[in-house]
Amino acid sequence: MSDTLTVTRMVGARLPTVEGEFQLCLYHNNRDDKEHLALVMGDIHGKANTLVRVHSECFTGDVLGSRRCDCGEQLHQALSQIAQEGEGMLIYLRQEGRGIGLLDKLRAYNLQDEGFDTVEANLALGHQPDERDYAIAAHILKDWDLCTIRLMTNNPLKMESLQTLGVTIADRVSLQTDITPDNSFYLRTKVERMRHLLTL
Repeated sequence: MSDTLTVTRMVGARLPTVEGEFQLCLYHNNRDDKEHLALVMGDIHGKANTLVRVHSECFTGDVLGSRRCDCGEQLHQALSQIAQEGEGMLIYLRQEGRGIGLLDKLRAYNLQDEGFDTVEANLALGHQPDERDYAIAAHILKDWDLCTIRLMTNNPLKMESLQTLGVTIADRVSLQTDITPDNSFYLRTKVERMRHLLTL
């Protein structure tokens, strides 16, 4: 297999959602067997300062509505903000649990219930605090000729990673979600140990 990452758009289809109508595009790459996705609203090809969310898969939050994290709320808030603007993109990367996979994410949940924070739990399982890779996202942005974006994120590491990959971020758009008894420790760890830009 070539060391050069290739990312290819395979198909796009109309997807009406609660937030609005998007085009759902599926991408194939030569590095893993995962189907990474992009939800696109409007004619954004080649436009500057497009509103973009790069969202990493969270089965528990996105699909099941888990209150242990803010992922599902961020997903729907980002889609709503794109819909309000009338155009934009949400890239859905299949890198569950900050890149450690669902199995170890659930193991990390059990450690968190014993008092570990998310960083400590990942380290105890032999992982880095955040193992996500944004190279596929950068290729998807390039596929749409999006040279400059407004990125919806609270995560400085995500911004730095994308900028290293050649993405110009013209502005950061905050995603402020609800703080609940179930996610307050998780969110505090994001702020105190992972530099996330959140108001607690």
